[in-house]
Parts: sequence; structure tokens; C-alpha cells
Amino acid sequence: MTPYPRTFSHIGISVTDLDKAVEFYTQVLGWYLIMKPTEITEDDSAIGQMCTDVFGAGWERFRIAHLSTGDRIGVELFEFNNAVQREDNFEYWKSGVFHFCVQDPDVEGLAARIVEAGGKQRMPVREYYPGEKPYRMVYMEDPFGNILEIYSHSYELTYSTGAY
Repeated sequence: MTPYPRTFSHIGISVTDLDKAVEFYTQVLGWYLIMKPTEITEDDSAIGQMCTDVFGAGWERFRIAHLSTGDRIGVELFEFNNAVQREDNFEYWKSGVFHFCVQDPDVEGLAARIVEAGGKQRMPVREYYPGEKPYRMVYMEDPFGNILEIYSHSYELTYSTGAY
């Protein structure tokens, strides 16, 4: 039996300041806040036990907020008890997620808003098919060190005629 393509439900992002992250992602990216920042503690509650299953014993507490993108993808923002921002969050050669991508037809405008909000632009805006198609992209960094990419067009349009 051939598997069918699953839909994407949500992603969890760790940050060092949950309140600032909620402000950034709602005001700069326009995501919806669907559950305000909430503290979860290591205890015998259902959520406490579930988190101990995930993190192991000794996690003590964390704060979490839930957001949603315009296309209904969930985003969990976590601020752990001893949150530390990595010095180099772009170790792309190591396994694991190294970025996520959002789509905006105004790549340059969103990049500028991210920088104004304390993020970084990691490269110049580039065209995928210069002179052929108006597809643009850029790698950015949010104010918390997480890497995000901006595409001007959908993933399907960008790659449907072959890559590069």
C-alpha cells in the first residue's frame, strides 16, 4: 500500500523570551495567537506527566504559547527554565531541523521588518530563475537565533519545473 502525503500539523520552536517571541511572530509574521503564554510545571497532572515522558525527569517548568499561521500550521513556542541562546544556531551540517520557511510576495519588505524587530538577514535576496521567473528567497534569523527562510512563491511553483 502506497502511503498518502500527511499534512503538516505544527512545529515547536525554543526561544529565550516567550513574551518577545509572541510579539515578534504575531506582529512581524502576522501569526495568530491561539493560546496565550502559559506555565507548565513538572507535576502529576496529565500535561506534567506527558512532558516528563518527552523531556525526562528534572525539567521543572517551562512556558509555552500556541500560534497558528495563515494556512493553519501550528507553532508552539517554548521558553524552558534555563533557556540559553546558542552562539551558532546555523550548524546545517548536523542532523535535525536547521530552518523553516514562510512565504510572502514582498520578500524584501518582510526581511526589512524582521531586521527592524531585532533579527538578521543572513544573505542578499536571490532569484531562483533570474530573468525567467520572479521567484525570490532569502535566509533570515529571528531575534532568538532561529533560522527562517522567506520564499516569494509557493514551494510547488518554485520547484515544479525542476530545481535550479
